[in-house]
Order: sequence, then C-alpha cells, then structure tokens
Amino acid sequence: MSQPGEPSPLRPEHFARQDESEDALFYREPRLVTHIDDAAIAAVSRFYGQLIPPGSLVLDLMTSWVSHLPPELGLAGVAGLGMNQVELEQNPVLTERIVQDLNRDPVLPWPDATFDAAVVTVSVQYLTSPEKVFAEVGRVLKPGAPFAVAYSNRCFPTKAVAAWLALSSRDHAELIGLYFRLSAAFDAPQAYDISPGPGSDPMFVVVARRRASVPPHDVQV
Repeated sequence: MSQPGEPSPLRPEHFARQDESEDALFYREPRLVTHIDDAAIAAVSRFYGQLIPPGSLVLDLMTSWVSHLPPELGLAGVAGLGMNQVELEQNPVLTERIVQDLNRDPVLPWPDATFDAAVVTVSVQYLTSPEKVFAEVGRVLKPGAPFAVAYSNRCFPTKAVAAWLALSSRDHAELIGLYFRLSAAFDAPQAYDISPGPGSDPMFVVVARRRASVPPHDVQV
C-alpha cells in the first residue's frame, strides 16, 4: 500500500462509472428510503455512539434524511452535506444543511479544525476524487478527531466507481485505508466488522484519527 508522499497507485480508470452523467441529475429526486436494513442501521448507530464523544460537533458527509447518530449523545450540532435539499430538510438531526456535489467540488465550506468527528455512511463508493475529499475532511477536523467510513455491500452500481465494484468487502477496507493514507491527514486506519449477523446486511467501518499536524495541500477543482 502507498504511504503519504508516495505516488498514488490509483488511476482515472479506477474511478470510471457506468453512468457518467451529472450526479445532480441522478440525485434530483429525493429518495426517502433506507439503504441498509434495521439491524445494520442499529449496528452503525451503536458504533458511532461508542466512537463519538457526547457534546461533539459532527460532520455528516454525503448524508440524506437519516444520519445514523444515536440521540443519547447530546451532540452540540450536526452539519450535513448531501446531494438533495429535500432529503436534508427531512433529517431532524441536522443543525446545518449544505447541498454540494463533492465529485465536482471537493472543497468543504468550513474553516480548519471545526469538527470533533466526521462520518460517511454507505456512500464512500461514489467518490471520484476520494484523496481530495479525505484531505479536506482532515482539514476541517480537530487534531485527534475520528473520521468513520461505514459501508455495506449495497450501492447504486451505475454510480459506484469501478474500483469499488471490482473488490470484495475486505478489499473495500483496504481501499478506504488507502484513501486515508494518500490524504496524508490521518493516523493509521483501523477496520471493524460490525455486521449484525445472518439474515442482515453486512456492515463494516474504517476509522482513522486526524493527525496532530497535517501538511498543507492544494485541492484542484
């Protein structure tokens, strides 16, 4: 696997998609449905509850109408960035709502060291510039803050990148770990299997914490 500062092994063809039309068109209509089953949702919620300190300010990236954050955390706030305004408006947890296509503009609209934690839930497979997005997440996180990337085996296959579709669940963890390393913003990532068990959707999370110091980066858009 590559280390920070080394050339990326990833190539443009790894991020090709079956449907290369504008993502805004695909996400134009709200989808007020869940994309993993109830047991998987509960597993993610429990994991986030154990990872994120009470009273945190959280960034929920690539979110929609459900944030999977347990209410008992008593969070200071949740900033949600997603692709559909209606979905974001239907999410009662969010205290801030931003509509933004990270594949067109990976620059996050918050100052450095704003958030105590960040999460992406069952959406990382759609990023076409993950290294830039992960670097930006590192920029807006406080030193030591966790970034959790949760995934299952479900996706919209026409919008998932080729590298994701070609890999197994275990290899997905390796790919996400590579994204973390290439961003040069995080300490070593750790993968977790939090699958509820037979009959439910499998569920995995890769977590890394923002490094104490991060080298400056220029995001080209």
